[in-house]
Amino acid sequence: MELNVVDLSRLQFAMTALYHFLFVPLTIGLSILLATMETVYVMTGREIWKRMVKFWGTLFGINFALGVATGLTMEFQFGMNWAYFSQYVGDVFGAPLAIEGLMAFFLEATFVGLFFFGWDKLSKRQHLAATWAVALGTNFSALWILIANGWMQNPVGSMFNPDTMRMEVTSFFDVLFNPVAQAKFVHTVSAGYVTAAMFMLGISAWYMLKGRHIAIAKRSMTIASAFGFASALSVVVLGDESGYEANLNQKMKMATMEAMWHTEPAPASFNIVAWPDMEKRENLFAIEVPYVMGLIATRSLTDIIPGIYDLVDHSKDRIRQGAIAWNALQEIRANPETVGEDVRETFRQNANSLGYAYLLLPYTDNPMEATTEQVDEAAWSTVPNVFPMFYAFRIMVACGFFFILLTTVFFYYSSSGKLDVLREKRRWLLHVAVWSIPLPWIACEMGWFVAEYGRQPWIIESMLPTSAGVSSLSVTEVLLTLAGFVALYSTLLVIEVALMIKYIKIGPDDGQPAGVQPPEAERPVTGAAPVPAE
Repeated sequence: MELNVVDLSRLQFAMTALYHFLFVPLTIGLSILLATMETVYVMTGREIWKRMVKFWGTLFGINFALGVATGLTMEFQFGMNWAYFSQYVGDVFGAPLAIEGLMAFFLEATFVGLFFFGWDKLSKRQHLAATWAVALGTNFSALWILIANGWMQNPVGSMFNPDTMRMEVTSFFDVLFNPVAQAKFVHTVSAGYVTAAMFMLGISAWYMLKGRHIAIAKRSMTIASAFGFASALSVVVLGDESGYEANLNQKMKMATMEAMWHTEPAPASFNIVAWPDMEKRENLFAIEVPYVMGLIATRSLTDIIPGIYDLVDHSKDRIRQGAIAWNALQEIRANPETVGEDVRETFRQNANSLGYAYLLLPYTDNPMEATTEQVDEAAWSTVPNVFPMFYAFRIMVACGFFFILLTTVFFYYSSSGKLDVLREKRRWLLHVAVWSIPLPWIACEMGWFVAEYGRQPWIIESMLPTSAGVSSLSVTEVLLTLAGFVALYSTLLVIEVALMIKYIKIGPDDGQPAGVQPPEAERPVTGAAPVPAE
């Protein structure tokens, strides 16, 4: 395969984004759990809850620091690898990213310092306020990033200016309340809550298997199972909303997620398993459930979900329309002061399809002269690779339903006061919880893959192809920076995991004098004592 700047730049941004998103969900979720546990401490005055906040806060701090370190390079890549994209979206992205910076580096970072170093300097209520400020700052920081990302998926509240060659905001209200962005925000933060809950549940289960820190492990398991159960249900419901928005605004993404090559009569069937073949442009094998896909994606019995072939045909029409806009744009750029109003009117009437004309540029220098075969090739380039889209989506969904099942089981045992039964008779459930710790990260990464890869070939949906947004770099330059990022981020990931394992092994402070075993530690499983009241 021949290396090119576009693919390498995409790979570099995907790699850094996926690395960064290893840290983001846990930070989002743990921040809320810390604030909740500290609220219990302030309300009850029980020191064990303070020790829990300090222990889980240590793990939060490690993750937070690595998240900041990996996130700093993300925005710099806009200028490094995506110069025209940065110019194109600057007017739109300026406000959300500036506000995100204020949230992350002023509100969030300031109160993180108070959280870690203010225990002996602030009153209980003051420290609790700082902890909640960290939680709110962390979550609202994600909001502004997702507003920017949601605009890339559904570019509302803006229009293209042919004189400046960039998008300009026409309604910040529409950008802010973009339904795609709002759906992505609630779905993403809910996934973060599930990640934190499963992380806390798994580590607590490990302590119970080892017979260590039982009092803290039980309380942590109780709050994690309840929080995780509610969050896992939310993820599924809010994921359905994201799918509904995708069907409204990104029909090709929906069709490839479902490997739906041809339009079916409403309501469409759902492919549980399939084997999509991109060369033959069909499914070699599929197991279908009638009606389900139509009901989920359209919430009706009559609305049709278009298949890939019909969407490609629609793209051909948009490409021809875009070629007219491209031709008018060349005239405007050549004579911006003297070009006739008729040319500008022609551009305005076809401007929404301009991005499709750029899909022709790999095949011809003049889209107006494109042949039927070239238009056909450009139209099929709007179809992402169906196989990875289809299975990434199903891995994510399968994990989501597993989280509901697992948290339901642990919520039952914790709410009924039967957690000791797990140590005595259901130890296999504790092992399942421990081995499930990585699954939320797999689900999150699959979700981001579906969201971002499913938008290809567009860097901004239907407006700007990815290939048109790159910087003027050489393959060697991108390869060198890619290698540097892989080396740096891999090192940071190893540091993160090593520090996490170290402090998990050390465990929380049990509130006992040095050299004295806590009353519940190392007891035989059959003689497990109840959690002491504190």
